[in-house]
Amino acid sequence: MTLIIFIITLSILVLVHEFGHFLMAKKMGVKVEEFGIGLPPRLFGIKKGETLYSVNLLPIGGFVKLYGEEYDELNHKNKTKQNKNRTFVNKKPWQKTLIVLGGVIGNFLLGWFIFSYLVTQGVPVPTNKVIVEKVTKNSPASMAGLKEKDVILKFVPPISPISLIPLTSSTSLIALTQKYAGTNIKLLVQRNDQQLTVDLIPRLNPPKGEGPLGVSITSFVEKKYPWYTAPFYGLVEAFSITAKIATELGKILFGFITFQKQNVDVAGPIGIANLAGQAIKFGRNAFLEFLALLSLNLAIINIFPFPALDGGRLVFVLYEGITKKKPNKDFEKYTNLIGFIVLLSLAALITVNDVIKLFKK
Repeated sequence: MTLIIFIITLSILVLVHEFGHFLMAKKMGVKVEEFGIGLPPRLFGIKKGETLYSVNLLPIGGFVKLYGEEYDELNHKNKTKQNKNRTFVNKKPWQKTLIVLGGVIGNFLLGWFIFSYLVTQGVPVPTNKVIVEKVTKNSPASMAGLKEKDVILKFVPPISPISLIPLTSSTSLIALTQKYAGTNIKLLVQRNDQQLTVDLIPRLNPPKGEGPLGVSITSFVEKKYPWYTAPFYGLVEAFSITAKIATELGKILFGFITFQKQNVDVAGPIGIANLAGQAIKFGRNAFLEFLALLSLNLAIINIFPFPALDGGRLVFVLYEGITKKKPNKDFEKYTNLIGFIVLLSLAALITVNDVIKLFKK
C-alpha cells in the first residue's frame, strides 16, 4: 500500500510539472513531439495532432519531449523555416524562460489549489491562549480536575501566590511546569463562561511522552474559511510555505558551502514513500497537505540554478538574453549531463541513508 501511495504521489507531482512545460510550450508555439505518462520503455501511444500521448512501462511520473530541445533537429537535412520556428532552441529568451518555468509554475499552482481546499476544511490558527487538548488518566492534571478544552489563562508560582503569570503560548506553560516541578502551583483556568483555580504538583520524573502535568496542550484553534475567500488564503499559505522552504534550503546550502555541520534530515524516494504512508493514516486532508508541501518543495528545488534542473537551464537562457549569443551547445549538453550524474549520485546516497534508517527502526 505504501508503494502504491508513493507511486501515485510522485506521478501526480511529476505529471503536473511536465504538464506545465507542455502547456507553456504549446502557448509559445513549440512543437511537442511526445507527452509521456510514466517512463520508457513505451507500452503504447495515441497520436493526436502533432503530439504523441504515450503510456510507458515504469509507472513513475512522466516527461515532455520538445522539438529542437537539444539542438538535434537543427541539423536535420530536411529542415524548413517553419520547422525551425517550432524548435525550442530558436525561440526568443523570454519565451524559453516561460517554457522552462512552466513546470515550476505548475507545481506552485497545485500547492495553491490544495491549500485553497484545505482552508475550507479547517486549518490551525495561532492564538494567545493555552488550550487543553487531552488529559492523561491518573496524571496530576487529571487528579486536579483539568478537562479537555479548558483554557489555561495564568500560572501562579509557589513562591509568590500574589503574582499571576499570564500564559500566551504552550511553550511558556511547559517551561514553567518544568521549572517548578515537584512544588505546589496554581493554574487559573477558563471553562466555558466560568473561571476557576486548580491546585496541582507537576511531576519531577513524568512517564515518557506525558510531561510534568500529563496534558496535551496547544496554542492553535481550528478555523474554517468560506469557499469564496479560500483562493486568497490558500495563496497566502502557499507563498508563506514556499518562502520558508526557500529560506531553509538557503541555510542548508550556506552551511554546506561553509563546511558547517548540518542538523537536517533529508529524505529520498524511500523516505518520501514512508512519509506518504504515514500521512495517509491520518486521513485524506493530511495526505493532501503532504502532497502540497512536496509540490512546493519540488518547485523550489527545480528553480535552483544547478545543471539538469529547470534553474540550470534558465541560466543558459539568461546568458543568451544578456549576451545575445546562443550558448555553446556542447558545453550546455555536457554540463547538463554532469549535473544529471551528480543528482543521480546524490539520490543514490540519500536512498542508501533511507534504507539504513528503516533497518535501524
